[in-house]
Amino acid sequence: MSRERWVEVVSTAPAKLFGMYPRKGVVAVGADADLVIYDPNRTRTISATTHHMDVDYSCYEGREVRGASQVVLSRGSVIVRDGEFTGRKGHGRFVKRGTADFARIS
Repeated sequence: MSRERWVEVVSTAPAKLFGMYPRKGVVAVGADADLVIYDPNRTRTISATTHHMDVDYSCYEGREVRGASQVVLSRGSVIVRDGEFTGRKGHGRFVKRGTADFARIS
């Protein structure tokens, strides 16, 4: 699968499906884009102790996986760098779903 097709499958198509396109699912002026710089060769071990969630377990605890994000940007600000949250509380913004336009999903 090409990089372009992967982006279509995991970002653009879901944004269209949930009626959020073009506010989400596209990198363009005026869009609300979250970008991930991804290292497909990095290996790491999944653990609840390293997740940024309010749970004390992971059903994948101890599993070694390949691929991880290096940097995550939200609306132009770095919010995660090398697995550490660097954003500020309250930076997130709720984006309300629209009506799905199935004709635009391809």
